[in-house]
Amino acid sequence: MLKPIIASRDETVAESAQRTPSVRWVLASLSLSMLLSSLGTSIANVGLPTLSQAFNASFQEVQWIVLAYLLAITTLIVSVGRLGDITGHRRLLLAGIFVFTVASALCGFASTLWLLIAARTAQGLGAAIMMALTMAFVGETVAKAKIGSAMGLLGTMSAIGTALGPSLGGVLIAGLSWRGIFLINVPLGILTFILAYRYLPFDRRGPKTGSAGFDLVGTLLLALTLAAYALAMTMGRGSFGALNMALLLAAVFGAGLFVFAEARATSPLIRLAMFRDPVLSGSLAMNLLVSTVMMATLVVGPFYLSGALGLNLALVGIVMSIGPIISALSGVPAGRMVDRFGAPIMVIAGLIVMVAGSFALSVLPAMFGIAGYIAAIVVLTPGYQLFQAANNTAVMMDVHSDQRGAISGMLSLSRNLGLITGASVIGAVFALASAATDFTTVPPEAIATGMRITFAVAGILIVAALALAFASHARSRRAVSSNHEQGEGCGLE
Repeated sequence: MLKPIIASRDETVAESAQRTPSVRWVLASLSLSMLLSSLGTSIANVGLPTLSQAFNASFQEVQWIVLAYLLAITTLIVSVGRLGDITGHRRLLLAGIFVFTVASALCGFASTLWLLIAARTAQGLGAAIMMALTMAFVGETVAKAKIGSAMGLLGTMSAIGTALGPSLGGVLIAGLSWRGIFLINVPLGILTFILAYRYLPFDRRGPKTGSAGFDLVGTLLLALTLAAYALAMTMGRGSFGALNMALLLAAVFGAGLFVFAEARATSPLIRLAMFRDPVLSGSLAMNLLVSTVMMATLVVGPFYLSGALGLNLALVGIVMSIGPIISALSGVPAGRMVDRFGAPIMVIAGLIVMVAGSFALSVLPAMFGIAGYIAAIVVLTPGYQLFQAANNTAVMMDVHSDQRGAISGMLSLSRNLGLITGASVIGAVFALASAATDFTTVPPEAIATGMRITFAVAGILIVAALALAFASHARSRRAVSSNHEQGEGCGLE
C-alpha cells in the first residue's frame, strides 16, 4: 500500500521517539491544535446576529466572517501540508500556531467588519497548517500499533471543538461581547505553542535527495480552483444561479489546468501517480462521501426538529448537541478498535454502521418522533468516528516522512469538500423532496417527507462508499498475495 511513498517508517518513529521526551505531551499539543482549529469554525457561527448588529451589516456581509475562514482552510490545506514536507513539520506547525494566535487577537480587536474578515482569513491560514500537520506528526511520533488510538483522540478533540463552539460562544458573547469568541483563542494558542515548542520532535536534517522545490504554479491553480468550487457551493444562500454556474465551470476548467500543470512539474504539489494506489484514492473518495452525509445531519436536522416535530430553539440546540457529544465520547474507543482489529476491517465496519444509521434516520423519526431521531443519531455517529479513525490510520500508517504533510492535507481537503458539497447538494435534495421554497410556510408532513427521502439518498451514498471499501480491500489483498507469490518464486521464503 502506498508503495511510491513508503519508507522505513519504524526507523523514523524510533528516531523520533529518541528525540521526544514524552509522546503523551506531543499528543497533548497536537490535540490542542486540532481543538483550536475546529473551535474556530463553530464558535463564530453563533455570533453572526450579534456581529450584524455591531457592524450594522447585512447577513450576506457578516457571513464572510465564517466563509473567509473556511475558504482559507479549503484552498490552502494541501499546499501548506506540502510546504511542511519541504521546510520541516515542526517548524511550520509552530508558525501555524503562532499565526492562528496572533490572528485571533487581531479578530478580537478589529474595528471594522472588513478588518475582521481579513483577520479571519489569516486565522484560517493558521488553522489549515494545524489541521494538515497534526495527522502528519502522528505518523512521526506514535508507534505503529498505537496510530489508531492517536487518530481516535484527534477525532475526539475535533468533535469537542465542534460541540463546544456554540455553547461557549453564547456564554462569551453574553459575558464579554462578541470580541470574546476570538480572544478566547489567544491564551489557548499560547499554551499550545509552548507545548509544541517544548515537546515536538525536531525536524530531521538529513541530506536532500533530488529536487524538493515548492510548486508555486500548482499551488495557485489549486487554490483558485478550490476557491471557485467552494464559492459556487456556498454563495446564494441555497439558490444556484448564473454566478454559481460560472464559478463551477471555472472550477472544472481550473481542475483540468491543475492536472496538466502537475503532470509536467518537476516537483509537483500532488504526485498524480499516488492516485493509482487503491488505498489512497479509495480513502479520499470515501472520506468525501461520508463527510457529505454527515453534513446532512447539520443541514436537515434543525429544520426537521423545529418544522416537523415542533421543538423550540432551545430543545433543537440540545438535540443537535447529542451527535457531537457522542462523537467526542466514541473517538478514543474507536481508535483502540482500529489498533486491535486493523484499519481495513474497521473501515468496512464503520461504514456498515453508518449505512444502518442513515436508513434509520430515514425511517425511525417518522415512527417514533424525537426518540427515533436520537436513536438513529446514536447509531450513525459512532460509525462515523470508527470510519474516520480507521480511514486516517489506513492512509497515514506507511507514508514516507517527506509526503506526510501533503497526504494529511489531502485527507483534510476531501473532508472539507464533502462538508461544502453536502451543505449545498444535500440541502438541495431536502428542498426538492419537501417541495419547499420557504421553509417557514411548509407543512410538517412535507418536511417529514423531505427528511425521509434525504436520508435514503444519504444511505445510498454510504453504500457507494462501502462498495469502494470492499473493492479497495480486495485489491490490497490481491497485491499482498501477488508479492508473496513473487517472493516464493524467487526463493524468498
